[in-house]
Amino acid sequence: MLKMWKTEDSVEEWEMKVKIIGGGKVDKLKTSVVSRSSMKLWMIRAITTVLLWTCVVHLLALGEIWGPRLLKSWPSCFSNQDVELTSVPAKVVLPPKRIYKNNGYLMVSCNGGLNQMRAAICDMVAIARYLNVTLVVPELDKTSFWNDPSEFQDIFDVDHFITSLRDEVRILKELPPRLKTRVKLGLFYSLPPVSWSNISYYTHQILPLLQKYKVVHLNKTDARLANNGLPIEIQKLRCRVNFNALKFTSQIEELGRRVVRILRERGPFLVLHLRYEMDMLAFSGCTHGCNDEETEQLTRMRYAYPWWKEKDINSEMKRKEGLCPLTPEETALVLSALGIDRNVQIYIAAGEIYGGKRRMKALADSFPNLVRKETLFGTIRFEVFPESFVSNGSTRLSGVLGE
Repeated sequence: MLKMWKTEDSVEEWEMKVKIIGGGKVDKLKTSVVSRSSMKLWMIRAITTVLLWTCVVHLLALGEIWGPRLLKSWPSCFSNQDVELTSVPAKVVLPPKRIYKNNGYLMVSCNGGLNQMRAAICDMVAIARYLNVTLVVPELDKTSFWNDPSEFQDIFDVDHFITSLRDEVRILKELPPRLKTRVKLGLFYSLPPVSWSNISYYTHQILPLLQKYKVVHLNKTDARLANNGLPIEIQKLRCRVNFNALKFTSQIEELGRRVVRILRERGPFLVLHLRYEMDMLAFSGCTHGCNDEETEQLTRMRYAYPWWKEKDINSEMKRKEGLCPLTPEETALVLSALGIDRNVQIYIAAGEIYGGKRRMKALADSFPNLVRKETLFGTIRFEVFPESFVSNGSTRLSGVLGE
């Protein structure tokens, strides 16, 4: 018993000694342990918060991509309710830009009617593509028979033209300022290319000029590139330009749709392009059915245009060779032979027919329901059409709506 009490006393003494000697260190140890635990807890909370936010961001991103698709396939809890979703316009996917070493800048001035210029633009894009040059938006003919002041952007969607072909050729609305200054100073080369040339002509004759002068201006573009014997890639590019890149402005497309809608409301119709206008007859030299005064007028007009190379033309010989357009009288015979109903609407998609009512009489007698754009415009508001198109009675309006 004595020993036990001694032991207990010694333990109590020892604890007292520890408290007296090491009490301060123990308190410090306890404090450091508590502070470290708090720090670990704070770090765990911070890391957890960051991870949670990261997950939320990723889920939101995935939701934008897959959400609409999943929602379409999942059964909706609100299928019996009328829920109106806001329509989001589809993003236009542009082709990637074609990267190439630029060999210069190609300016072109188209000539002729709308169809001639359209075909020429297709050629010029193909030429620019295979010469690795930058094409400036083509200039349209303002000195032709129509005397039309329209610019490219008045007829075609210029931004669509540029962006839809960006994977083939770089197209600019105008030259960079430095090169515009060079052009004003006459430091460029201008020429009419040789007609019906192969692509090798442009590679060996035009490309060196581009590399030397940096800017080349082709001032005539009608029928300057061969139709046949070209690589299939050029023909494909021509088609792509014609049927995809050359898109009419929204105002013109809207007017065209309204014209077609009116024609459909009035019954079946047939669209006819006679190709019997004054400029066509003067250029071709075809005067069959014309009186002496008209023949003389057409001849004078042909000689007034120096770029119409063929001056003396034997009209009868050309007609026998099948190089003249059908006359209105012959057209009436062809349509009758094809069994076309005489009461069907025939939309005359052309400009002013040379000879007027006198030449159209046979066709009107055979098919009395002739329709022209002028007869439809009473029901169409002109506000949707470019001012340059309605300012002149003999503009390219007939070409846009007819050709």
